[in-house]
Amino acid sequence: MSEPRGNALGETLAAGEVALGVLENTYSPTAVELLATIGVDFVWIDLEHGGPSPWDGERLEALLRAADGTDTELLVRVADTDPALVRKALDAGVRNVFLPRVGSAEELERAVRAGRFEYDGEPGRRGLASPRARRWGMVDDYVESEDESVVVGVTVETESALEDLEAILSVPELGFVFIGPLDLSVSLGHPGELDHDEVEEAVETIRSAAVDAGVPVGGLGFGMDDVNEKAENGYQLLNIGTTTGALQSSVTGWLEAYNG
Repeated sequence: MSEPRGNALGETLAAGEVALGVLENTYSPTAVELLATIGVDFVWIDLEHGGPSPWDGERLEALLRAADGTDTELLVRVADTDPALVRKALDAGVRNVFLPRVGSAEELERAVRAGRFEYDGEPGRRGLASPRARRWGMVDDYVESEDESVVVGVTVETESALEDLEAILSVPELGFVFIGPLDLSVSLGHPGELDHDEVEEAVETIRSAAVDAGVPVGGLGFGMDDVNEKAENGYQLLNIGTTTGALQSSVTGWLEAYNG
């Protein structure tokens, strides 16, 4: 029989430490493998804004295998809060799922419950089978180990979620809150204006409330000065860049440095 799976990212968050990751927006197993070799804490795979169909388990499994045997975890944002999408991702072998555009605590709770066999003293809504996450039936103590290792988080990025923030932060087994300033700016009527007073106030409201509630906070880093400042202010899950952004910066720099 196989050993139960761990979750290095979940352990980092539980210990109150900071995890740094990269959005891999080329959806390439080779790029995931390279990032894992470099040693980032997580590779963010975003199925909301791009990539393969969220139902394409084979593509997702290929991305997961690229990080197998390393301490790098995949952080997968599913395309919707549909509980079936959560179950599909977890059965493929994802340990860390987060949800986009949640509108209420009730909607969030349905999705979080879908990721667990036992939930808040009651039966969960995760289906029990022998998928890849269970190594096709060869993992000991699968139910217990999955409920201990799986992390389901939420992106707070809508005005309705902001209004229901206290209840959202009280949802049992919530793994983390990821602040989405881009969609927040749209929802609040100031698209793209991340420095608008109302948007900045909303971001700070979410950050401070999550810290006070003891829920790990995640967010986007806009340069390493911003990353360092956010880490000092309670953020534990920070995206430091993207694959395409790193390529663009490097190649542009090379071209600009050419003397010909």
